[in-house]
Amino acid sequence: MHVVCPGSFDPVTLGHLDIFTRAASDWEQVTILVTYNPNKNGLFTAEERVELIEKSLQSLPNPPQNVRVDTWDKLLVDYLTQNNITAMVKGLRSSLDYEYELPMAQMNQRLSGADTYFLLTSPEYGYVSSTLCKEVAKYGGDIDGLLPEPVVEAVKAKYAK
Repeated sequence: MHVVCPGSFDPVTLGHLDIFTRAASDWEQVTILVTYNPNKNGLFTAEERVELIEKSLQSLPNPPQNVRVDTWDKLLVDYLTQNNITAMVKGLRSSLDYEYELPMAQMNQRLSGADTYFLLTSPEYGYVSSTLCKEVAKYGGDIDGLLPEPVVEAVKAKYAK
């Protein structure tokens, strides 16, 4: 089965990588789908996010071979339909994530028939979010051990400007 792991990944964290690699061990094909709103200004462009995810995956000791990265700026269900994908994988850190993700999963299921599978984040990444990492980095805090090394370097470079 082919699944999609959708998200903004601005930037990708070690928690995201954990979900990606676990999904890759459970499903035949995994597409990490960088979703973005062209009207919003993220820290990284969609192209930069794709590159950082690819570099981060390749930096793993055993990079999964059944993972690819793509981008999409329209309704997620349209991507699923166009690519004949019937399932998504999302990571959950807490009940707050569940409350946020549940209505979206239900709407996506109604619109496309696609099911959403939730993977619980590994405990060591339960507090890690892209937003929090950006805030820490913006004020000069230590983000090592929260983001993959290629991403740490890229985030530091962005905030050094």
